[in-house]
Amino acid sequence: MSLTAAVGKNAANQTADVLIVQALLNLNIERLAPLPPLVEDGGFGRFTQAYITEFQKRCVPADVGTDAVRPGGATLAELLKAKTAPVTLHLLEVLMPLSRPEHAVRYFEPLQACMANNQINTPLRQAHFLAQLGHESGSFRFPEEIADGSRYEGRADLGNTQPGDGKRFKGRGLIQITGRVNYTAYGKARNRDFVTGDNPSLLATDPMLAADCSGWYWASRGLNTFADKDDARQITLKINGGFNGLDDRMRRLQLAKCLLL
Repeated sequence: MSLTAAVGKNAANQTADVLIVQALLNLNIERLAPLPPLVEDGGFGRFTQAYITEFQKRCVPADVGTDAVRPGGATLAELLKAKTAPVTLHLLEVLMPLSRPEHAVRYFEPLQACMANNQINTPLRQAHFLAQLGHESGSFRFPEEIADGSRYEGRADLGNTQPGDGKRFKGRGLIQITGRVNYTAYGKARNRDFVTGDNPSLLATDPMLAADCSGWYWASRGLNTFADKDDARQITLKINGGFNGLDDRMRRLQLAKCLLL
């Protein structure tokens, strides 16, 4: 999966397409040295235009003067030469728009172990997994839910049957697992206590656990099966309980597919 329309001068510059081009330019950033990485925000402006023009001048003489990246064009083909599977640290940095490099560094090795341990081992599975984690954690910036969790108070479906359970077991980990029942089940699977005292916070503060609990949740819900079917809606439903943030999840998935598949 790649561009749906052109990006650049006199082009459609749709948000999802601009985000892909920005990411691909960053994936090729060594070829644009000493320019710094672009901000990946999906907004087309003078910097994105300048990077396209500079990349064409250095790497795609046939497209010089077009100032645009077009579906099926020479510039896109050259940009795509840098894509890689399996996931590398640089690729992970590029896959998380608006994140900082240190976030990818923090979670790179934990995610490598997590994906290997839970058979998230094909480019399509990894694309779905990373797109969902990227949305849930805000590109790894928020391994703990920003809200205080009070809205989960008394939610019997989440096992929150004791006073304070809503806040105690709010969303944590890169996939934001929520509720006493999930914290208990994860602890049972790992033969550890993530329920008493300050232990629930470990799912956010320990990078290995933040990734591992996400892989556990993914595997326990059989989400590799839906990833194999390329069914992002069912994956979202299983994670979110609804379709909140579906547009962002789909944009992230389109980007991950472009860079991994």
